[in-house]
Amino acid sequence: MVKILIIEDEFAISQVLKAYLQKVNYQVEQAYDGEEALDKFHTIYPDLVLLDVMLPGKDGWEILREIRMESNCPVIMLTALGEVNHRLEGLNEGADDYITKPFVADEVVARVKAVLRRSQADHENPIKRYGQLEINIRAHQVILNKKNVTLTPRDLSVLMFLAENPNQTFTREQLIEHVWGWDYEGSDRAVDLAIKRIRKVLNTWPSSEGEIKTLRGLGYQLRVNQK
Repeated sequence: MVKILIIEDEFAISQVLKAYLQKVNYQVEQAYDGEEALDKFHTIYPDLVLLDVMLPGKDGWEILREIRMESNCPVIMLTALGEVNHRLEGLNEGADDYITKPFVADEVVARVKAVLRRSQADHENPIKRYGQLEINIRAHQVILNKKNVTLTPRDLSVLMFLAENPNQTFTREQLIEHVWGWDYEGSDRAVDLAIKRIRKVLNTWPSSEGEIKTLRGLGYQLRVNQK
């Protein structure tokens, strides 16, 4: 059975989320502060964490960083902080999704299911190899010409998404929805800048094996030779 850990200090919110998640047959555990959260994380080994930002003791950012130091367990941030910079902070620290309060519980369940589907797909086929380029989805690692490649968390997420969908074209809007999240309020220029940085890092990747192509008026794709 899928195990969900809810880390939320507001008892009423935690109970509502628990009830809705149990309706779809998830096993749910709850924690109400940072110390309890990490203890339970190490005890039950959840399949997904719903993590509030504002918590007694260690806050959500600290907990997320500690989780990411040892695990790729999917994490969805829950917070009343709706500003763009807070959403970006969470995603750049390694969160898989970000939901602002107030929210509809059914939407949270739908987002949990979507993140779990992506996580399951990553575990089934975690390594994508395109010639000298190797992308390990599970380990969040990129290797080019047998050397590790360093990317920001956001740029890495863009590259991993394109690598999971090779030779498919995505508009800026689609990339924002899949990588930044549907409630992102910044400029779609962020996509262009991310692609530019990724291309710079991958500039030694032979074009005969693949490249990130711009299809004018349509979007971007990771074109690869899959022979």
